[in-house]
Amino acid sequence: MTATVHTGGTMTSALRRTLSTALASLAAVGALVLAEPAPLAAHAAACSPGTGVTVVVDFGSLGGGVVTGCYAGDPATGLAALTGSGFTVAGTQRWGLAFVCRINGMPTAATEPCVNTPPATAYWSYWHATPGGAWTYSSSGASSYNPAIGTVEGWRFGSGQQPSITAP
Repeated sequence: MTATVHTGGTMTSALRRTLSTALASLAAVGALVLAEPAPLAAHAAACSPGTGVTVVVDFGSLGGGVVTGCYAGDPATGLAALTGSGFTVAGTQRWGLAFVCRINGMPTAATEPCVNTPPATAYWSYWHATPGGAWTYSSSGASSYNPAIGTVEGWRFGSGQQPSITAP
């Protein structure tokens, strides 16, 4: 996956190992994943104006920094934008992808088994913005929301905070 990691510098080898380990963990629990088609490779950084939907994933408390990717084109859903910009996704055993439980293997299966709805203090919140604009909490699920070309989709793990960066 090619992406921009905002950690105050370049991606460290430790972060690369962590992301690789997280992806391997996700593969190991693949039986509980009800996913969209396989994700495409992420594009570097934000989309060029008018070419697609930018996706920001803020791993924050999970230690992965902020990763930005680009879905080139017009995705049918927010979930398609997320997976099509290079992120892997796992839902819950009970609800499938109605609740995004893991992005790129985070949180790990050791901390969240992804059986039922994640707790209100530790879940992936879903946001929308225009480039440089304010984040708005999504009132729709990612499977039913249709993002427009030129917009930004945001995800942050925690208790419902918006992504920690300005929408690129």
